[in-house]
This record gives sequence, C-alpha cells and structure tokens, in this order.
Amino acid sequence: MDAITFAVQLLNGVQYGLVLFLVASGLTLVFGILGVINLAHGAFYMLGAYLAWAISAYTGSFALAIIGSLVISFLLGIALEEIFVKRMIGRDHLAQVLLSFGLILVIDEVRQIVFGKDVHSVMPPEWLRGSIQLTEVLSYPVYRLALCVACLILAAVIFYVIQKTRLGMVIRAGAENRDMTRALGIPFDVVNRYVFAGGIALAALGGSLVAPVSTVFPGMGDVMLILSFVVVVLGGIGSVAGAAIGALLIGLTDTFGKVFFPQISSILIYVLMAGVLLWRPNGLLGKA
Repeated sequence: MDAITFAVQLLNGVQYGLVLFLVASGLTLVFGILGVINLAHGAFYMLGAYLAWAISAYTGSFALAIIGSLVISFLLGIALEEIFVKRMIGRDHLAQVLLSFGLILVIDEVRQIVFGKDVHSVMPPEWLRGSIQLTEVLSYPVYRLALCVACLILAAVIFYVIQKTRLGMVIRAGAENRDMTRALGIPFDVVNRYVFAGGIALAALGGSLVAPVSTVFPGMGDVMLILSFVVVVLGGIGSVAGAAIGALLIGLTDTFGKVFFPQISSILIYVLMAGVLLWRPNGLLGKA
C-alpha cells in the first residue's frame, strides 16, 4: 500500500468514525442521561435518510432536506418523549426494550406506507458532486470531504454544548445523579425531553448526511444501531468523549480491516470491543 492509498483509507476510516459518532452520541446521551434503552435509534437514522430523499426530491434543495429532516425528527422526538418515553424512565429495561421494539415496527410500517420499499439515491449539491484527482487512477469525492468537515463541526458543537453551556451542566449533573438534580429544583423532566429529542435528531441527521453516500433503503439503520451500541459500550455509558474515541477506533478498525484482513473484517470491531472491555470493563472513559 503506497502513501496515497494509505491516506485515502485513513480518511475513509476517520469519515466513517465521525458519522458513527454523530449517530452514537445521540444514543449515549439518551442511554446515559435518561437511562432508557432505545432500540429504535437505528430506525430514526433510516427515517432521517428517507426524509432527506423525499424533501430533496420535492424541493430540489439538499440544504432544505437536511434542515427539514432535522426539524421533523426533533419535533417527533419531543412528541414521543411526552407520550411514551417519560413513562419508561426508571422502569425496568424489559419495558423499555418492548416499547422501543414497538417503535421500530411502527416506524418501518409508516416508512413502507409513505415511502415504499424501493431503494433511492439522494444527490448532493451541485458544487459537491465532483472528485479530487489524486493519481491517474485514484480520485476522492468532494462530498466525502465535506461530510468529514460537517461531522467535525457538529462534533465541536456537541462538545461545546455539553461542556460550556448551562444546559450541558444540567445534563452532566443529571448523568451523575438524577435524584440530586431534581432535589436541587432543576426541571430535569424538561431536560429529559430535549435530550431525547436531540438524540433522535442526531440519528436522523446522520442518516440524511450519509444518504448521498450509501443510498436510501429499508433496514439501513439496523447495522448502525448495532454499531452505535458498540460505541456506547466501548466508550463508556454516558461519556460523549468516550463515544468519540470509540467511534474513531471502530471506523479505523473496520476500514483497515477490510483492506488487510477481508476474511475476518466483519468481526474485528467486536474483537476490539472485547479486548477493551477486558482491559476496562466500564469502557474507555466509563466510571466504575
């Protein structure tokens, strides 16, 4: 492998890890802050991709598709938290699993009724459709580079909100001790609503951003759901920084595994997770 090919694979791994972090950060917030197991997280990732396709096909604007899918998914998250999820907080995990599994079935049925079963493609903006020529036979799509930049900006926003804002302070306090946070008079129930809606919106945003790269198809969120849980466990439950490190490790492991060990590439990320958990049972940045 020459230097240029290595750099391309490295960039692919980082891009995959950044997208995975964007999606998994929503799951780690919901799981770590609310204590709710949301198996429907991958379904919202798929829903975001379908919304991006539908809005871009109707308006002809990819920017409106991204904004529309983000707003719709956020409002849907608020409604679901108000109607269902807030009744699951503090209950046993079986009830949460059954609720989220029911949401998977409902979302998939709605997707089939509204969007059908066909595979769709989403065109990025005109100015992002080209490629950068690296060698005579190797080029790199401009949209993938833009996707990396967008994910980096979004990751910076997530870390800023968590670490530097009052909302982030409340979220971190709630993750540490929910009962004490409520005892201090902080309206943690309202925070729960926006954390859940934000987690749903991040999953949908990831799906809409990836749609031009991976196409839009039924069940596209299944693998992302599994990988998101791997990221949460690998990084440490409730740790956004741990999720970032775990997502990048998985992205690089998966990308270079397919290059160097194609026969066993599908299990390498789980070997990585097992190795990390043997070393740190609570995850990379998880608390004992």
